[in-house]
Amino acid sequence: MMLRPGDPAPAFDLPSDDGGRVRLSDLEGRRFILFFYPKDDTPGCTREACEFRDELHRFEERKVAVLGVSPDPVASHGKFKAKHSLNFPLLADEDHAVADRFGVWTEKQMFGRTYWGVERSTFLIDEAGVIARVWRKVRPKGHAGAVAGVVSD
Repeated sequence: MMLRPGDPAPAFDLPSDDGGRVRLSDLEGRRFILFFYPKDDTPGCTREACEFRDELHRFEERKVAVLGVSPDPVASHGKFKAKHSLNFPLLADEDHAVADRFGVWTEKQMFGRTYWGVERSTFLIDEAGVIARVWRKVRPKGHAGAVAGVVSD
């Protein structure tokens, strides 16, 4: 299923790196960024997460929360967050059910091998829980700044 702007965001309830849980319903009345990335502490994912860290002030100025999601467990998220001083929640989608509902759990190929994984994607979700903007097949370099620019408009 390919989600588009105007579609309601799929419900989610995921464990967070801080030991709590984050639900779509908790974010009602707020705009937020939900960015899906394949794996903690890999080169592209680290670049993307660190760029969101560095741009967070621009999101906060517009009262937009930032949340990262990957299939890694909470313990991995905690180490990744501490190592790179990440300043936003990381959510653990270990069974990839949320990635699947958002349409970003896809078949991928690398070095002639086919496997299932997260397609790096970002969603801007509005105060009513509706998808306002979608970025798919994201290249990490410069992505967070481009998203911040859209949110600032």
